[in-house]
Amino acid sequence: MQILIVEDEPKLASTLQSGLEGEGYEVTVSPNGEDGYFRLHAQAFDLVLLDVMLPNRDGFEILAQLRQDGVRTPVLLLTARDTVEDRVRGLDHGADDYMVKPFAFPELVARVRSLLRRGQAERSVKFHLAGLELDTSSHTVRRSETIIDLTAREYSLLEYLFRNQGSVVSRDTLAREIWGVAARESHIDNVIDVHVARLRRKIDDNFNPKLLQTVRGVGFVLREELA
Repeated sequence: MQILIVEDEPKLASTLQSGLEGEGYEVTVSPNGEDGYFRLHAQAFDLVLLDVMLPNRDGFEILAQLRQDGVRTPVLLLTARDTVEDRVRGLDHGADDYMVKPFAFPELVARVRSLLRRGQAERSVKFHLAGLELDTSSHTVRRSETIIDLTAREYSLLEYLFRNQGSVVSRDTLAREIWGVAARESHIDNVIDVHVARLRRKIDDNFNPKLLQTVRGVGFVLREELA
């Protein structure tokens, strides 16, 4: 995933870059709005972190121009302005999310993941496995033509398992990717297990073969039940 940071404070830009690269993202930094605007027209990015208080042209102006130009890359605004009016202005200009400085880095990472997942979901994809189907454009789930009603969290969990179909996904990964918990908390294992159990009942209890498998001591995998 390619992320562009448009931030004129070198120390903050460097901190964000190193932190996000540590999370596995490819990060480019632009020191001002003009450079960021140029890069967004010259290169494809999956997400932009855009500071509002930029020299010459502020982030609101840059964002409005990008949307006018037809650039639909998700944008997370970063700003010291915390009034309701500023938040509304940012969203009205086409921002997808808004964070007020100073912020906790784990929360930023959770917001980044959420926006990237949303961007992926907007690209219509249909996943299939043994009669189970998930359609990311309509957010519908079926098995053997039976519509399965999932909560938002159950849907996110199933979609993530589908995107990693056949690979074992650890509880650490699910805590980070689905619950936005950067560091494992004492209660999160139970929360994950409860959601997995509910999801399994919905997609497996009345169907064969069974698909949602637990790999003891490791995590979970979506695949046909092994003989």
